[in-house]
Amino acid sequence: MPGSVSPTPPSATVDDVAPSPVAASGPAHLLRVTLLMAGSCLPILGAVLIAPVLPKMQDHFASTPGAKALVPLALTVPALSLALLAPFAGVIVDRLGRKRLLVVTTVLYAVFGTAPLWLDSLGAIIASRALVGVAEAAIMTCCTTLIGDYYTGHRRVKYLALQTMCASASATVFFVLGGAVGAAGWKVPFWVYAVSLALAPLMASALPNPAARAATDEAAVTSAPRRPFPWRLLAGICALTFFGAMVFYTVPVEMAYLLDDLGVEDSGVIGLATAIASAATVGGAVVFARLKRSPDPMLPAVFALCAAGFGVMFLAGSAPLLVVGAVINCLGTGMLLPALLTSAMSRLAFEDRGRGTGLWMAAFFGGEFVCPLVLLAVESGVGSLAGAVGVLGVAAALVAAGLWAAARRRTGAVDPRPLPEQLA
Repeated sequence: MPGSVSPTPPSATVDDVAPSPVAASGPAHLLRVTLLMAGSCLPILGAVLIAPVLPKMQDHFASTPGAKALVPLALTVPALSLALLAPFAGVIVDRLGRKRLLVVTTVLYAVFGTAPLWLDSLGAIIASRALVGVAEAAIMTCCTTLIGDYYTGHRRVKYLALQTMCASASATVFFVLGGAVGAAGWKVPFWVYAVSLALAPLMASALPNPAARAATDEAAVTSAPRRPFPWRLLAGICALTFFGAMVFYTVPVEMAYLLDDLGVEDSGVIGLATAIASAATVGGAVVFARLKRSPDPMLPAVFALCAAGFGVMFLAGSAPLLVVGAVINCLGTGMLLPALLTSAMSRLAFEDRGRGTGLWMAAFFGGEFVCPLVLLAVESGVGSLAGAVGVLGVAAALVAAGLWAAARRRTGAVDPRPLPEQLA
């Protein structure tokens, strides 16, 4: 159970069949879920909204030294801030409370996100984007931790999968929106960040404070021996998440450049093509939620599917075939993210959930940040961005093979049975 002090399970399963600490039906429940999902979409907004206008930013700052590397950083530097600060946000979440931090940082997100509208220096824009990542670190950690606090068992798995589905669906919308409004100028998409100002007051009034639940568990926690934080159990899944984030983020950040290499320059077309590909991520998350199985046994096949998509993208000589490969890859990444997140959350008790979620977020967004830098370095070695994507596909295939071999050696260690249904 989330408040349990028993040893952490050795493999990823649904952790209990106890009822959820909050009501799981009714208008209040629907509003609570809507706000958590909307908050979870804000870091995705920060990650993909300006992707379709990166070539225009590149042209605008062409005279700036190092612009080829710095312009992609404007997209990904929030992920660096998030990766560096998420563990600290997790500690703050556990000590000071989830709700208060969520409301404050949701307001700051709008302030920092719209700052490039009034900035002319590429360096200043990148600095403001780093501050967006600071807010995102707290927002994403709080939203994911609150899902773990409010729900248990299969219901928790359901809403973690829904979190991925909503984030992926929002990415599709944001790609199209970014491409459409980007036609009016590369700065115009930054206005969209102000949407978080509408969420903050609703979060303050509608989200219950899980501190009351923590208090009810206090007697059990204080009467049991103090157990250490499960560093070893989280280390493996965080390392896998770091690589998985590079796989997950390649299509969103590089699709515009891959299409540009094939002669597609219209930002609206780029946004639509990327949105079609990212829509497959929603499909992958739906598949994961419907399978209702422990995530660890699925990971080799999921990584193999991602690798196959990269292979098609590498071989693509036309934009339609490139989109087909991206769709295959994104179908896999749609299953990959909730599988990794569910695996991590199942290892965490209530008193560790903020720190554990922060560490997982650090691993995921750290991989997201290094993704374009790694691909840029590989591109310089192999001669093309498509070739770099192919190399990443080979790496994903090797990870899939390694996970499959490890699972074969660990016979009986992972329970492949369907996840137990949530008891009301």
